[in-house]
Amino acid sequence: MTLAPETPPSVKEERRTVLPASLPRPVEPAGERRRSLTLTRATDTYALVGSAGGAIGLTALLFVWLLPFNGVVGFVLSAYVLFLALYALVVSFDEDGPTVRDRIAGVVVRSLGLVMVAALAYVVVFTLWEGRRALPHLNFFTQDMTLAGPLDPLSAGGILHAIVGTLEQITIALVLTVPAGLVCAVFLNEVPGRYARFVRTIVEAMTALPSIVAGLFIYATVILSLGTGKSGLAAALALSVMMLPIIIRASDVVIRLVPGTLREASYALGTSRWRTAWHVVLPTARSGLTTSVILGTARGVGETSPVLLTAGFTAEMEANPFEGAQVSLPLAAFEFVKSPEPAMIARGFGTAATLMALVLLLFVLARVIGGRAPGQLTRRQTHRRVLASRRDAERFAARAASPTAARAQTVPSDTSFRSSP
Repeated sequence: MTLAPETPPSVKEERRTVLPASLPRPVEPAGERRRSLTLTRATDTYALVGSAGGAIGLTALLFVWLLPFNGVVGFVLSAYVLFLALYALVVSFDEDGPTVRDRIAGVVVRSLGLVMVAALAYVVVFTLWEGRRALPHLNFFTQDMTLAGPLDPLSAGGILHAIVGTLEQITIALVLTVPAGLVCAVFLNEVPGRYARFVRTIVEAMTALPSIVAGLFIYATVILSLGTGKSGLAAALALSVMMLPIIIRASDVVIRLVPGTLREASYALGTSRWRTAWHVVLPTARSGLTTSVILGTARGVGETSPVLLTAGFTAEMEANPFEGAQVSLPLAAFEFVKSPEPAMIARGFGTAATLMALVLLLFVLARVIGGRAPGQLTRRQTHRRVLASRRDAERFAARAASPTAARAQTVPSDTSFRSSP
């Protein structure tokens, strides 16, 4: 007769001490200390602040007492170099070599980003501050400069003609460049080969094309050869030459990021190459393609020399882009700032501020139109999906309510099997 092995006493005691899940468990007084999951430690902050303070102090000592240096730029650069050296020294006391290099690289990258943000903020604030005298006047946005001269106050004249010219020129340029740029980018990715590599090389070379060359090209081919004269259409063509390689290059990079497995899944379902590009590749890269269009628009909307060569300058309203001189906002700001009169200079900075606001508006509109994630539907598409689902539910309910009719439709009658007499 065999006996079952006896349970060890330790297991019995452990079973007795197990509490039900509904009862609160007692808190041990000497529990394990909780670990902090944050990436930034207090010692890192102390090292950063101490190094910055020491660098400023040493730089002030050098500039004031030891060396004959002066100037704000030199002080800032010297303090920054000393800060990096002191920070590397302090971090090396507790960390190894790779960690020290990683900390220094992180500080350099963040400081460069801070410099860029500060420069952008300075440009925006300076432009708004210099144009503060012209922006509050309503006539500045509703009138042109036909009846206003350099000595007239800011209560007369405006930049309506420049706003209309910029909107018309950039609209025509986008109509020409967006379809051509996207089709070219899809071609470069979906039809690889020697010709695609040649086109990609030409596009990359055209991204560095000077704007004055684009203006001279349109001036020679359209204005002189065809004899059309200076117009907003010629300016839009010159802007298209500047915008097209930017849109193609950025769209090419974005489409390359689309996973190849999506294309393979579409091909496995029997879909053609161009239908895959239209229904799979482009919707997946919608957000990046919107960014590429924004980059091209930002390049074209701020150009001055092509517009000056192809559209000329006028102080009157010209709403027809196909004939007559037409001015844009960058060209108007350039002409206003050249004047020595304070009122004209204020108009120039007000024009620049209006141009920045226009670019911001175009950016927001582009993000609203094309900034949805892949698979995300608009309200109209969602509404159509809901209506289609309701119709399907009603059809299924009607089919379930009449099983005899459904059976009659699916099961053939006996007379179909009988032979004819």
